[in-house]
Amino acid sequence: MVIVTTTAITLHTNGDAMTTYAITGASGQLGSLAADLLLQQADPSDVVLLTRSPEKLERPGVTVRAADFDDPSTLATAFEGVDELLLVSTDAVGSRVEGQRRAVEAAKAAGVRRVLYTSVVDPSDDNPAAVTPDHVATERDLRESGLRWTFLRNNLYADMQADTIAQAAASGQYVTNTGDGGAAYVTRADCAAAAVAALLSTELDDVALDVTGPRAITADDVATLAAQRRGEPVEVVQVDDAAYVAGLEQAGLPTPVAHLLASFGTAIREGRLAAVSSAVEDLTGRPATPVEDVVA
Repeated sequence: MVIVTTTAITLHTNGDAMTTYAITGASGQLGSLAADLLLQQADPSDVVLLTRSPEKLERPGVTVRAADFDDPSTLATAFEGVDELLLVSTDAVGSRVEGQRRAVEAAKAAGVRRVLYTSVVDPSDDNPAAVTPDHVATERDLRESGLRWTFLRNNLYADMQADTIAQAAASGQYVTNTGDGGAAYVTRADCAAAAVAALLSTELDDVALDVTGPRAITADDVATLAAQRRGEPVEVVQVDDAAYVAGLEQAGLPTPVAHLLASFGTAIREGRLAAVSSAVEDLTGRPATPVEDVVA
């Protein structure tokens, strides 16, 4: 893995013409944040926004196209004229590999120069996080495609910890299967800012970047934040994976979702998500946002 710690951010030029940038999933949570940032830094005429639901996007002067990875007919022209593509991984965990492979193939056929892909930290075969196999497969497809690539290996979203901390504060207990491990939670906004900076950079061909928050947050840290809200101590209750899944199911979560969330806890317990990088600050020029600011 190559972790970039310093980089110069400059706009591409393509001969005498400006580079055309595209973002997939541009009506989604991460994609829409990236789209807004890109439009602040690039001419709208050089931006293409791709989405399964074009009717949800209205951006003056911006080309909006339909792109459904599960519908190859929409991909035939989706990437026409695009030089640099931000491929936002879809949310269809476990069934997205084929669609993302079709997108990579269509991008290559259209003459895209480089694909930036939103992946996950530690995309290794033995990482227990359930999302990992999809990202391993798509990273492999990109490496083998002949395209230039940049992997944006995002840590877990800090935004999702707000509800966790609120629930722990309300109940007085934080039930988890993370053990003594920590995760360098990163905000969606920081992921979007880093992605756009990487998209506009001329120096990140064939590079993998861990995109993380400023420090690894443990269960004790989560309990401390919850206690600050509650006004009294919050107990950390460590359980095994099976008990954690059962508790989530009892709370009403579907079994597949319960297993997905438990798998993140397993990965944290094994130290898979604890590494901290400086990529957000190196790319954007500002420090990564701490979890404390997200849940304040």
